[in-house]
Amino acid sequence: MSIQQATLPETDESLARGARPDDGGRRGPRPGAGRVVAWAALVVVVIVTLFPFLWMFRTAFSSNGALYTDPTSPLPVGFSWGGFERVFGLQSTEEAIAQGGSGAQLDFWLYLRNSVIVSTGITICQVTFSAMAAYAFSRLHWRGRDAVFAIFLLSLMVPVIFTLLPNFLLVRDLGLIDNLLGIMLPSMFMTPFAIFFMRQFFMGVPADLEEAAYLDGASKARVFFTIIVPLNIGPIATISILTYINAWNDYLWPLMVSYTDDSRVLNVALGTFTAQTPQTGPDWAGLMAATIVAALPMLILFSVFARRIVNSIAFTGIK
Repeated sequence: MSIQQATLPETDESLARGARPDDGGRRGPRPGAGRVVAWAALVVVVIVTLFPFLWMFRTAFSSNGALYTDPTSPLPVGFSWGGFERVFGLQSTEEAIAQGGSGAQLDFWLYLRNSVIVSTGITICQVTFSAMAAYAFSRLHWRGRDAVFAIFLLSLMVPVIFTLLPNFLLVRDLGLIDNLLGIMLPSMFMTPFAIFFMRQFFMGVPADLEEAAYLDGASKARVFFTIIVPLNIGPIATISILTYINAWNDYLWPLMVSYTDDSRVLNVALGTFTAQTPQTGPDWAGLMAATIVAALPMLILFSVFARRIVNSIAFTGIK
């Protein structure tokens, strides 16, 4: 008893110093060389990833004339809000030229409206039709279902650029060139990725729920809209966000089929600031300011729903 009482104070004292009784008073092991190298590599990757955004902000808040005098400065040169003023049409052509730009103007609100219409139309139609196809591939039994689904998955291997010319010829023959519907048409109905994504979740719905609904006289359409869809609101919202971001960021296809301001989306309209004259060069400050404004809605949307998107994609088993 006396021996235990004599050793207890020492043990309590060592615990008070933050050491465990069985580690001899030593602290945890120091990080190894591999861990240090991994963290250093991660820091380098983060810096390389963020550098273009930092350079974009630096250019957007600079004056065009000052950019040519000090092109390597990491900070804004001749700090100015002129680029953002030209984006929103708050600066005259003479003022733009005086700041070293080309004097080009951007009808921001018209292009923003076109982008919202195109992205919203593509998202609503594509998610709706893809959800129906995913239901057919996951819950309905029909001959050749797995073979057709395999063909859909194989189409993921076809580069998008291979489909541009056939789609352009189709849209031209339909008379939809320079039209918002022509921009939306190639991706309005369904995509293999959206079908695969939602099929993974639809397969997890218990079959007992459907069987009970069928016994109550429900049709397959009613089962889809009253059972399958409500139980998969999260995945459907996730694929809707991904589809909207992809449609908003699309550049090459809208560039091919839009020729006037009535159908030009915001991403394509950014090229307005690259125009130059013999007296003036491209409006780099205006271009970077317009790029920030165009990307900001999608950055906010993704940052708000990032956790839901990552969790949903991880649940599907996509690597």
